Amino acid sequence: MLALLFAAAAALCGRAQDSAAVAGQAWTLQQCMARAKQENIALRQSRISVRQAQESVLNARDSRLPTVSFSTSQGVSYRPFQAGSMSLNGDQVVAVNHKASYTGSYGVNASMPIYDGGKTRGNVRLQEINTQIAQLGVEAGELSLDEEVTRIYVQILYAQEAIKQDQEQIALAEQQLARSQALFKAGLLNRADVSQLESQLATDRYQLVADEVSRDDYKLQLKQLLELDGDYALELADPQLTADVLAPLPAKADVYATAVAARPEIRSKQLAIDRSDVDIELARVAARPTVNAQAAISTGNSTGSGNLFTQLKDQWNNAVGVSVSVPIYDHRSTQHAITQARLDQENARLDMVSAEKALWKTIESYWQQATSAQQRYIAAQEKERAAQTSYELTSEQFRLGLKNIIELTTDKTQLITAQQQLLQAKYMAILNAALLRYYAGQEITLN
Repeated sequence: MLALLFAAAAALCGRAQDSAAVAGQAWTLQQCMARAKQENIALRQSRISVRQAQESVLNARDSRLPTVSFSTSQGVSYRPFQAGSMSLNGDQVVAVNHKASYTGSYGVNASMPIYDGGKTRGNVRLQEINTQIAQLGVEAGELSLDEEVTRIYVQILYAQEAIKQDQEQIALAEQQLARSQALFKAGLLNRADVSQLESQLATDRYQLVADEVSRDDYKLQLKQLLELDGDYALELADPQLTADVLAPLPAKADVYATAVAARPEIRSKQLAIDRSDVDIELARVAARPTVNAQAAISTGNSTGSGNLFTQLKDQWNNAVGVSVSVPIYDHRSTQHAITQARLDQENARLDMVSAEKALWKTIESYWQQATSAQQRYIAAQEKERAAQTSYELTSEQFRLGLKNIIELTTDKTQLITAQQQLLQAKYMAILNAALLRYYAGQEITLN
């Protein structure tokens, strides 16, 4: 008991140390994806399904082996009105009255299939395909999880950079407000202009809070994907985005050709078609004869029949045989099963077509979003430069008294909008280009 307590304490200490190590790190995208694939509950359940499918394969294979069973029955009977009998024991006559009697039987039975019409072979093949489909389900789940983690990870990075911009805007607004308050005290600015700057500062602070809430919400989503505690302080490593936002995108047709040959969800649908072939063959098995070999050993005993061991020896019986079962008429059940299996195969083929179309739609969507984001990024760059220049000129003119506060805040609002549009286009272009290349067989990277 003491040893168990020490072992438990050591395990808890080790877990605490691991937890502390994880808590102190800044998570990279690759670390997040690796953690999600290891700890995500849905994926872990999928892996259990694979193990269950593998066990079903072994069970199907073992059905070729013989079955052996032991059986025994023991009974006591009582005949209260049975008449007695006389027996001679040496030179004495003894009255015998066995109203109660005891009987016992013992047997070992064995059976082994010789021919089952291909049912066992078909079941083995069926379970092997199910195992492959289950494994592909795990792979598809991992790929889907990679996409979701990447999407949320980029959204957090976008929110964090937006927060930095908000903080810079607030610092600038506070400087302008302080300058305007000094001008107001000197009688060079009216109260309405000061109020306008105060309103602008409040708007900037509101935007900061909104972006912080958005960041925290995305962090919560990411922690749930990583199976981390809700109060875990999740920090992301700054990836230093060096990817060329305007890098050429791979052709949609090339991406699709690679994805349709490699993506597990497509391979799974093809296996479902293969499985339907096996289902059709198994449906036909019911119309075929079956042959089984049997063997049995049996013996028994009863009271009043002599010595126990002598009885067991005398009643010892060995038997072997072969049983053949030939189906003649089964209410057309076999034909109905074959028809149903063929209809299932048609459904499987349609599922394959639907999956291929869904894959093309996903690739088309990523390509369009990446292309649109790149175009918006180019336009946003021009807009941001123009807005920056306009705001700087208006700020200088406002300082000289040539522009009013309305013109200054208007230019500032336009600059903030242009900066936000540029930032959003940048991250959306990087995200969708990375996911598009992921479907083309490349690893997800933001650098």
